[in-house]
Amino acid sequence: MPLPLRILSERDVRQAVTMPEAIEAMRLAFGQLSAGEAVAPVRTAIAVERHGGTALFMPAYLKGSDGLGAKLVSVFAENVDRGLPTIAGVLVMEDAATGRPIAVIEAGYLTALRTGAASGLATALLARPEASVLALFGAGAQARTQLQAVAAVRTLREVRVVTRDPAHAAAFIEAVRGQPGIPEHLVASSPDEALHGADVVVTATTATTPVFAGEALAAGAHVNAIGSHTAQARELDETTVLRSQVVVDSRAACLQEAGDLLLPIQAGRWSAERIHAELGEIVLGRATGRTSSGEVTLFKSVGLAVQDIAVGQVVLRKAEALGLGRLVEL
Repeated sequence: MPLPLRILSERDVRQAVTMPEAIEAMRLAFGQLSAGEAVAPVRTAIAVERHGGTALFMPAYLKGSDGLGAKLVSVFAENVDRGLPTIAGVLVMEDAATGRPIAVIEAGYLTALRTGAASGLATALLARPEASVLALFGAGAQARTQLQAVAAVRTLREVRVVTRDPAHAAAFIEAVRGQPGIPEHLVASSPDEALHGADVVVTATTATTPVFAGEALAAGAHVNAIGSHTAQARELDETTVLRSQVVVDSRAACLQEAGDLLLPIQAGRWSAERIHAELGEIVLGRATGRTSSGEVTLFKSVGLAVQDIAVGQVVLRKAEALGLGRLVEL
């Protein structure tokens, strides 16, 4: 018997799920992960050194919501110079009851969406309620959803954008200006200017070395570090890590892939025991979030397949209700 398969494009994904819905999906995904209700092996990464990229293979099963699937995604930093997206991929969703594939979903935008949503959840749980100034490092597709997510959980009055190329910052500001929740005051800044008095800091870059000095962080700031995801790359310096109450998406994944944490550990400057909590443990009420207004908090995420499956479930459910995508037979 032919199997119907729903093919969903980036446009379909954008139409199917809002940022607040994606943030709620992250709450459910991280909660299930930290409750032991998810099977999520640390992803397999294959270096494509000849072309300066990495291919990632990410399966997961969410027991609580019965979501099953796998994402195949690539990160090719040099694509910026080729006029192509840095991140590309597909998410294959399966029927958990039968194992049959039921959907193939474009995963470039979906990855940016769920990564932004994770930072939105972390900001909601860890940033000060009155946080209103965002320092945003990066101006790519990830940066856009990071901005949208922070704006969904905090009322922003100022956004400071930091990039290596001022033209990229200017183009980013022009593209996002006027969107819901985005303040009129968007400026391109140097790292030190951006951090001065910033309540929330997001690093969404392809950098392999620290993008700012930790000493410049304001007391009480919250940091979402989402760009680096290999053991030898980092966006944050040791000072930032040492100053922070550190929350991770997954202990197992971060202690294998997060250079921001692993490099200070290898230098003998920090230890894994100083990880305060997984984000899901805070969702479940098993760990505290921010403990004082002056505390610096840090959410380090390397990105997990449970995020993709959780958002994929929302996308698929909405797509079926709205008749989105194209059905094909295998």
